[in-house]
Amino acid sequence: MNFLTPVFLQEHAGPPAGGEGGHGDGDLFNNLFSHVMPQATGMSDPIFGLPLFNIQIVQVLAIVLIFAIFLRVPAAVRTGGGGRLTRTAAGTFSWLRDTVVYPNLGADTGRKMLPYFCSLFFFILFMNLLGLVPKSNTPTASVWVTASLASLTLIFMIVGGMLAQGPIAFWKSLVPHGVPAWLAPILFLFELMGLAIKPFALTMRLMGNMLGGHLTLLAFLGLLLYFGQQSTSLGLALSPVVVGLSVFMMLIEGFVALLQAYVFTILSVIFVGMCLHPQH
Repeated sequence: MNFLTPVFLQEHAGPPAGGEGGHGDGDLFNNLFSHVMPQATGMSDPIFGLPLFNIQIVQVLAIVLIFAIFLRVPAAVRTGGGGRLTRTAAGTFSWLRDTVVYPNLGADTGRKMLPYFCSLFFFILFMNLLGLVPKSNTPTASVWVTASLASLTLIFMIVGGMLAQGPIAFWKSLVPHGVPAWLAPILFLFELMGLAIKPFALTMRLMGNMLGGHLTLLAFLGLLLYFGQQSTSLGLALSPVVVGLSVFMMLIEGFVALLQAYVFTILSVIFVGMCLHPQH
């Protein structure tokens, strides 16, 4: 499947309702699981004319939420006022600054890069949370979204490292001083692999956690609908168990949404800090 074209899971669905099989089980599960897949909306990008996908709309909503919440934060910090949401956003910003960015990058470098990393945290967080809304979609369950975010981290690692140390010194610092000459090329190769593996790990960790949790939740709901189609009494009998497990998974997913935003951000900060300050 070409992931650059619109994805319509219905093309791979099972027998339609009323046809052979009687209940359209393939349609039921494919329609549920399409929640975590990028699908075309039928609209086009007004600038480039490219097709818009559902996950792009959720990404735009996440950006709008960031602006809507943080536009009031500076005034609230100066005056000590603001609503509960504004104070929570300001407190989270301060927490990220004091426990994530400054300890790993230092005050001077951290002050310059703080806006990006805080934006990264809230962007991922809002995408994760919006993915829990019914009829919404989950951008962070798409490998293209997580790979794009991890690519930005890689750019900060390499470009930032060369700007901080110098182009030649950055690449020389990948190999520790004092190693035998015959060992240096091997270590350099392994360090190059490490530079590539770090963003790859960021990509797969975020995508895997968000995709796996949503698929588990959707599987519970799909089983309830499936058994309900087979037998109304069986569906009613299983509904308390399935609904209870689904509510539990939703609570877990809410926690995972916050945790994965934090993990992606702090690992990105650590990886960038390792390239900017190799002595540490």
